[in-house]
Amino acid sequence: MSPLPNFDERVSPKSEASVFRFVLRVVLVILSLNMARISQSADSPLPGNHPLNEKQAGDLLVSELRCSACHAGIQQDPVFEKLAPDLSEVGSRLSHDYIRRFIESPSAVHHGTTMPNMLASKSAEQKKEIAEAITHFLVAQKHSETRPGLTRAGSFDQGKRLYHTVGCVACHGPREIPIREVDENEDLEDEELVDRPKFAPIAVSLDHVPAKYDANSLGEFLFQPLIVRPSGRMPDMKLTREEAGSIAHYLTGQNPPPQHSVNPQPSLVAKGKEYFAELNCAACHTTPGITPAPKVLSLQDADWTRGCLSNSPGPSPRYELDAAKATAIIASLQEASKQESDKVVLGKTLTAFNCVACHRRDEYGGVHDDYNSFFETTEKNLGDDGRIPPPLTGVEAKLQALALKKVLFDGESVRPYMLTRMPQYGSNNLRHLPDLLQRLHADDEPEVALSPSEDEPELSRDEQKARQAAARTLLGDKGLNCVACHNFNGLPAQLNKGIDLLAMPERLNKEWFHRFLRNPGAYRTRTIMPTAWPNGVAAYKDILDGNTDDQINAIWDYLSLGTSAPIPPGIQEVNTALAVGDQARVYRGRSRVAGFRGIAVGFPERLNYAFNAETGTLSAIWPGDFVRVNWSGQGAGDFNPAVSPITMAQDVSFVQLDKEDAPWPLLPVMTKEAPVNPDPLYPKNLGYQFQGYFLDDDSIPTFMYRLGDIKIEDSSVAIAEQDVKRLTRKITFDSPKPQIILFRALTGEIEKESEGTYRSGKLRLSFPRTDVVLRPQTGDKEKQELLLRLSLPQGKSTIELNYGLLHE
Repeated sequence: MSPLPNFDERVSPKSEASVFRFVLRVVLVILSLNMARISQSADSPLPGNHPLNEKQAGDLLVSELRCSACHAGIQQDPVFEKLAPDLSEVGSRLSHDYIRRFIESPSAVHHGTTMPNMLASKSAEQKKEIAEAITHFLVAQKHSETRPGLTRAGSFDQGKRLYHTVGCVACHGPREIPIREVDENEDLEDEELVDRPKFAPIAVSLDHVPAKYDANSLGEFLFQPLIVRPSGRMPDMKLTREEAGSIAHYLTGQNPPPQHSVNPQPSLVAKGKEYFAELNCAACHTTPGITPAPKVLSLQDADWTRGCLSNSPGPSPRYELDAAKATAIIASLQEASKQESDKVVLGKTLTAFNCVACHRRDEYGGVHDDYNSFFETTEKNLGDDGRIPPPLTGVEAKLQALALKKVLFDGESVRPYMLTRMPQYGSNNLRHLPDLLQRLHADDEPEVALSPSEDEPELSRDEQKARQAAARTLLGDKGLNCVACHNFNGLPAQLNKGIDLLAMPERLNKEWFHRFLRNPGAYRTRTIMPTAWPNGVAAYKDILDGNTDDQINAIWDYLSLGTSAPIPPGIQEVNTALAVGDQARVYRGRSRVAGFRGIAVGFPERLNYAFNAETGTLSAIWPGDFVRVNWSGQGAGDFNPAVSPITMAQDVSFVQLDKEDAPWPLLPVMTKEAPVNPDPLYPKNLGYQFQGYFLDDDSIPTFMYRLGDIKIEDSSVAIAEQDVKRLTRKITFDSPKPQIILFRALTGEIEKESEGTYRSGKLRLSFPRTDVVLRPQTGDKEKQELLLRLSLPQGKSTIELNYGLLHE
């Protein structure tokens, strides 16, 4: 992907006429984008193509502006209430000059902010005095320990490319204007130069960013925005630390303004705390030691010419509201609340979290024409299917509940070719959405009635083989040739590398799968997916007697075999060997030694290991060559060690058991006989959550994950001493309180060599003196498991383990 062109790289006009057309195009496009940034639709209080009426839009605004924080009688809606940012670390995150100016006049510093002007009725001198004192108070709050190297400065050019491709444009608008080459003989009309949209695109201004952050603090925020802003209007875009640093570098600019620090003065800190309490800032910003003021009277019979919605400054907070927003808020507050339908709640959800900027549902939402060109793909032959996020019309019928949760909360993606990423708003904000969609699904009548599986006649072994052979033929190059455009079990398609076919039974509902195969164009109007059963009639009459239901059922059952499904004809497995250079190398993908969220790490010392990110477990170590990957595609292909590895258990490594003699919770195992996962949310149910990783200057990764409220950082380095190689693993815990956890360090046939040193096969593990439990292995009493009992203090603590490879 080439970066967006600079102006001096664009058109080289060949005549005065083409110069004029070029200049005219630039001017008109710039004008259209600038107008899009500041315009609001005259017909709607909210920008974007949303489905809400005035009262419903007002409901969202009341929640966004947190009217219930100060006023009694307003029914709080926890789904849409926008919590204020956490200010406990604001002094270490934001420019102190910006904090002061923002308190003094929020909308003047950040156009479009939902923070009201609390000082609107004060004189200029009073504003400066109060803002200065509150700044000293906020800066004096707790400061986090600075961890050098977490966010790397990043590349300006990479940041520009990422900003315009991963999805930032959908909410913030483009900051560069790509202009296609002009043909000097082209007859251009105004309508061709500027597409006048039917609704104003959302373009939340970022003009304040260079004065608010430096590149490091902005990078940290972009990497984990939900920590500071738990309400999730700024989502987690699944950026690596390097990517976050690059976008931060781009947004803060090549020459950011200087930032001056405030040294908190005790007298001003005390005065600022008084002002903070007096202005009732704690009503929105929870602050230790400050109690919010009692709520004022209900707004049911309010005088709307006074107070927050008035155009005249008074003692009330002053919001930046246009007439349409004010009218919508009044409509929301005046109309009695009533039970809303699931359809309305869904519309509010998709609008509040701006899902409508990328996804279309029914007649609303969708990518705005002004932003369409910024949605890109690495597989251009897939057309809009490869670059535009899928429509949400009927998504409740399309996705299984577990698949939906994985997309919303675990960052699962099956479209690595789509450069726009699915944002993560967090389970705290969207936990209601899967159940909401399931209720909507239950209300819909299926278009294709499938007989329940228990009512289907049981097939003989020969019939099963015949159906599998038929499905394999249909999928292969002698049938429908699905493998020409879809990957299969990580193997790349020859033509277009679309969604892996084996992912479909794991994600889709069977009824939807049937309906889609019968008429793909009904679900995506510009899809390149062909219709193999037009009007329900099979194209291949000689396969399963041309019975459409039998053919589609056979394909579904075949794909449901998962990785045990034989490869259809027309694709070949290609193994690619990856080597390690003079720095560590990281490769992510599925692996038999590390699960479907495996991460392989190789070192120049020719020692390698695999980490299972799904369970937080170091699961394999091997010397010599790095890995072999069975496809050369998009960073998600299967990998396996290049040589025979020392394998370890892939169950969760850390748990808190009610009783320490309780069995270790094991990773669910599925078989042909029992294909359904009995615990699909393992290990989330055990408190584990993977949070990514960052690289140091030598490209060595540090994995970040949580066990309940304990933050864990896990990094390993290779040590080569003469003929001995070992892996030194450092695990750092950050616990909010003293507590005990168990670490499953080894499994198998374990032999104690000395205090703190144990051996299992070709692996020797040593660790500092700590409480140890060596007991029969859960699930295999013939072997043992070594548990370390770790007593964590409040704050940070560290344990170091050494894994030594033994010769025969």
